[in-house]
Parts: sequence; structure tokens; C-alpha cells
Amino acid sequence: MREIQFREALREAMSEEMRRDKNVFVMGEEVAEYNGAYKVTQGMLDEFGPERMYDTPISELGFTGLGVGAAINGLRPIIEFMTFNFSLVAIDQIINSAAKILAMSGGQYHCPIVFRGATGNAGQLGAQHSSNFENWYANTPGLKVVVPSTPYDAKGLLKASIRDNDPVIFMESELMYGDKGEVPEGEYLLPLGVAEVKKKGKDVTIISFGKMMKVAFEAADIVAKDGIDAEVIDLRTIRPIDYPTLIESVKKTNRCVIVEEANPVASLATDLAFNIQRHAFDYLDAPVLRVNSMDIPLSYSGPYIEATLPNAKRTVDAIKQVCYKK
Repeated sequence: MREIQFREALREAMSEEMRRDKNVFVMGEEVAEYNGAYKVTQGMLDEFGPERMYDTPISELGFTGLGVGAAINGLRPIIEFMTFNFSLVAIDQIINSAAKILAMSGGQYHCPIVFRGATGNAGQLGAQHSSNFENWYANTPGLKVVVPSTPYDAKGLLKASIRDNDPVIFMESELMYGDKGEVPEGEYLLPLGVAEVKKKGKDVTIISFGKMMKVAFEAADIVAKDGIDAEVIDLRTIRPIDYPTLIESVKKTNRCVIVEEANPVASLATDLAFNIQRHAFDYLDAPVLRVNSMDIPLSYSGPYIEATLPNAKRTVDAIKQVCYKK
């Protein structure tokens, strides 16, 4: 396989789908002339022209509403948010229109639209540019929520999202756009709602997604030196969640640690912990532990950021706590 960047995998996915289906188009701030704020759409204007690569004003509510209307009428828009922090300006269109149109129309209207862009911390950008809203969107019936962690997953999941007949929230990380990974030549799709065991193990299950997978792998490598064999699972899709894969793993390892960047209150990790103990209670030899960000807005200060976010040390501490018999 060749190695390409995360941003290149996303670009390939969109370009392949636009060549395959003339109804697919991209709309957002700086996606065309500027080649995208993170250069994800670089060169796409040259190939597809301004009729399918739309630069928009700084008006998320406006262009999101335009995209929802286009989707209901048979097109397949890809709406890029420069960051999902700005998607809150358009949240009425996403939650009250896109997510609900299928139910409110009695199944008559689908809304095949992808909302994609950067989420979470990306360095010293301040609190208003560093939030995680994955759990907000995962809380909304009618939406599917995808958070890839590798270039391979990013391409396959984005292609599947574009072909889905209902709205998909596709969340990336600014810190991962330059990451390289193996991606095969040619077309492939990855099904939504299917988690992947990225590393097999027998002593503890570590569950994560997105850029926190790096923390999960680092922690797994550290505890391996102490004889703890961790299994690492990438959710990939956080709505719907592939609970059968998670429960099967926990029944084998008897222990579980969840790593999530979002704040702990009403987090995705809370729901994961509840359902794991509900369906695998008799197999657990220790409580399910969560490693989340501290429950504060993220500071601009570098040392404060490091202290606030989940990291390998906190994850290792949690693993050793549940593996107390090891």
C-alpha cells in the first residue's frame, strides 16, 4: 500500500464520489479558491469547477440551511465547517431540520448530507476553538456520527457517509490532517456502525476513537512492559455504537477503560460505561473507568492544555487500577 496523509485520504474520498455521482458537491468557507482552511480540498476547484465547489460567506446557519434544502431535493451536499465549534451557529438546521425530516415526513424525504470538519483541541487556540461536541450530536436521533482515527478509515468511512441516505456528522482533528497511513489504491468503503479491534489483548479493553486512539496505543505500549496485555478498540462510529464488539471484548478481558477527549459530564464514555456494565456485569472483575478531559473550559496556556486533556499517564493509571491483580 502507499502512505498518504489524512487530508489526502479525505480528498480522495470526496473526489472519487464527485466523479461517480454528479449530485455530490462541496460547500463551505474557503473550500474552493483557498483550497480549504486545512488544504483538504486542495485542487478540487480545478477539477470540478465553481458549480460544485462553493465558497460561502461566514454564515454557517445560511449555507447549512441551503445544504439541507439541496439534500431534501435530491442532491448530496458535503458541508465543511472550519471547526465544529462554529457548527453551533447552524445547530437548528442540523438538529431540527436535517436530523428530523425523515421522521416528520413519514419516511417520504431523506436528507443525504455530510457535515464534516475539525473537532476538539488543536493546540493553543483558546476555549472557543477547542470544544468537543461529538456527544451532543450523538445524542440526536436521526444523525449518524463518525470519528475516524487513521487515513485508511477516513477514506472508507467518508465514502460510505456520502452514499448514506441520511445526515452524517463526520468529525476530524486538525492535529491529524498531516498524519500518514497506509491507504490502498482504488475504491473501498467501510460500513458505518462497525468498531474495529486495532490491537488484540487479554487483560483489559481500552475503548477510544479519533485522535485519542494515539493515547490509547501509547498507554497500551507502556503497560505491556508491566505484563498487562491490552486490547484496543476504535469505535470509528459513535452513533450507532457497535456494542456487540465491545461486549465481546470485555467478556474476554473482564476489565475496561474508556478514553475520550470530551468533558466527563453527560459524555459518551458515561453511556459506554453504563451499557458495558449492563450487558457484561457478570464478566467484570473491576469497575469500568473513564479517562476524560477535566471538567473546565480548555485554556490557551500550553501547560494547562496538557494538564486538562487525557494523556497516556492518566490512562496508564486507570489501566493499572482495574488490573490491580496483575
